[in-house]
Amino acid sequence: MTAVEQPARGGTGSGPVRRPARVPFPVVDEIARHCLQEEEPETVHIEVHLPGRLDPDRLRTAFTEALHRHSRILMRQAPGRWYRRRYEWELTRDPDVEVVGFPPPGPNSLRDARTRALTNAPPLTASPPIRLEVVDEDGRSDGTVLFLTINHTALDGPACLRVLATAAELYGGRDNSPAAPPVRAAGTTAPPVEVPSSWSPPAHVAPGAPEPSPGNGMLVTELPLPHRPKGSPYTVNDQLMVTTALMIAHWNREHGVRPRPMRITMPVDDRPRDSTMPIGNGTRLVEVPFAPEELDPSDMPGLLRRTATRTRALRSLPRPQLGHGAALLTAPWAPVGVRAALTRGLRRAAAPWTSTTLLSNIGRVPYPLDFGEEAGRASAVWFSAPARMPRGLTVTTASTAGRLHLALRWSRTLLGHGDGAHLRDLFEHYLHTTEVTR
Repeated sequence: MTAVEQPARGGTGSGPVRRPARVPFPVVDEIARHCLQEEEPETVHIEVHLPGRLDPDRLRTAFTEALHRHSRILMRQAPGRWYRRRYEWELTRDPDVEVVGFPPPGPNSLRDARTRALTNAPPLTASPPIRLEVVDEDGRSDGTVLFLTINHTALDGPACLRVLATAAELYGGRDNSPAAPPVRAAGTTAPPVEVPSSWSPPAHVAPGAPEPSPGNGMLVTELPLPHRPKGSPYTVNDQLMVTTALMIAHWNREHGVRPRPMRITMPVDDRPRDSTMPIGNGTRLVEVPFAPEELDPSDMPGLLRRTATRTRALRSLPRPQLGHGAALLTAPWAPVGVRAALTRGLRRAAAPWTSTTLLSNIGRVPYPLDFGEEAGRASAVWFSAPARMPRGLTVTTASTAGRLHLALRWSRTLLGHGDGAHLRDLFEHYLHTTEVTR
């Protein structure tokens, strides 16, 4: 999604009021809009922990100004007739609703806020389709947690984190410019390896002990960043990719599933992180394949090198955000209702070929998220991505203050909370095994 100029201001009473500017849904937004389900809302959750307290009025003022500085976020779905050929975003001058909320404190404030982030998506019909809640950290007299809940049909996590960084700078008066991205070592090219055919259905996460209620469950935890020898040809992202693959392979063996090739979806984001960052859904998705025989922890150096070669090649390939087929589905050759029904049908038919899971590694959070002397700088930042079936599980990671912040999110029709805790333990175990010294 690209940035668009702010719509013209309304008239002054002596002339007509201009109609707000409209923008057709980009491909990612339209596919997501076609496939909405009330049982499993498509939300992205961002959770930012601060050591101090925030002044409500100052925060509202700063966040509202940040919305205006990144005015592409001020949008709502425009109304339209059933036979329209496109969904459109209607850009607004100001927010339609109060975005910043302060829920009353309580003994389970964090748990309740996380539940709301998974179950209550901000509506697409009100601008902007996000919600910011300020929650007192349980058991602490001075800690604060910011919960940013995003309707993923409209926006993604990195774009909204950019807006939050602007709000932090406006609130605290301190520089929140992004740090320079880390430089990846060139390394040596690993020998080519045979990879599974994309025409073969990949492994899926074996069912655990699903819960009776629909929706998503989530578990967040903090881990040490994995050690990586200086000059290694692989990155922490490659270590996380290998860890995720080994975690699921172990889980499936425990549940009696025959080994199958695995494909892990990896979002790639090429946007700048400064104030010029386009706001919207700006990542493209690639799939990293693994053959069953590759997932051998005893050959960890080789597995890491092969994974690094694949992720480097996939990142460099130009590719539409959702592939070439999505562009055809979103072409305005029929009313949106017809194309929505077709898209949902194709999604169901393609379920066996859906990737095993999604690993979204934000990496080192590029902004200090420094809210000034009283509130302080972010000590932890968690993200989570939607986990609808047929994948049913997503793994999201970010690093802040030298720590890895992991969020496992799952469909309750596939897994239960105890399953999530076991997967977390497996992730921690295999993450440690990637810390090879050669």
